[in-house]
Amino acid sequence: MAETSRASILLIYTGGTIGMKTNPETGALSPFDFNDMYEEFPYLRMLNVDISVLHFKPIDSSNVTPALWIELARLIRDSYASFDGFVVLHGTDTMAYSASALSFMIENLGKPVVFTGSQIPIGVLRTDGRENLITAIEIAAAKEGGRAVVPEVCIYFQNKLFRANRTTKHSAELLNAFRSDNYPALADVGVNIHYNEPFIRRAEEDSAPLRIATALETGIEIVKIFPGMRPETLGAMLRIPGVRGVVLETYGAGNAPTA
Repeated sequence: MAETSRASILLIYTGGTIGMKTNPETGALSPFDFNDMYEEFPYLRMLNVDISVLHFKPIDSSNVTPALWIELARLIRDSYASFDGFVVLHGTDTMAYSASALSFMIENLGKPVVFTGSQIPIGVLRTDGRENLITAIEIAAAKEGGRAVVPEVCIYFQNKLFRANRTTKHSAELLNAFRSDNYPALADVGVNIHYNEPFIRRAEEDSAPLRIATALETGIEIVKIFPGMRPETLGAMLRIPGVRGVVLETYGAGNAPTA
């Protein structure tokens, strides 16, 4: 059972569908100001949580670059002592990339960093963003024995909490847009939040200071092998100046055409 002492959460809005609301005058979607979220969603006051909001300049998630990951990592590091947990609102198309990157960039993490978003804008009546937002905040604030219940970078979406670096987006239409094929869910959400304790990672040393890695290498390629791929195509990709590493997506257990 999670503790009931009041927690402090930093809500970081980077952009994405979850932050869009219909303009009543034009009918167009425009960014929602999460500083007004208590007026829009008064039931958030029922949570035993103090929420601070930080807005990035909204960015379409298809335009996300490693520069955003560095900015997020630095922000979390600089705010780490002031908050019990962090919720990052992010567009769904590259959410798994951003969350996975942060899971490796932030070392000795002892507090939750929960990414979430939505398939339907939060200003639309049938939005999935409302539940995703509320539950992500609840998970980020959850403590037991004075320690965070989920002290790692994760993604919450449609009743499931996944480890960030085991998660992929598999649907642009379904509300359960994410899945973790090779690692169990960290939590299942129904009437209650059931945490799968054996699968949640704990920091090795509680006293170790948080630190971040910001030297990211962008000279990496992902090459998908497909039937009929010409050797010249692969050769051209490998000869691009500045390439430092290549990930080959091959068949089966590593097979590729002998040609």
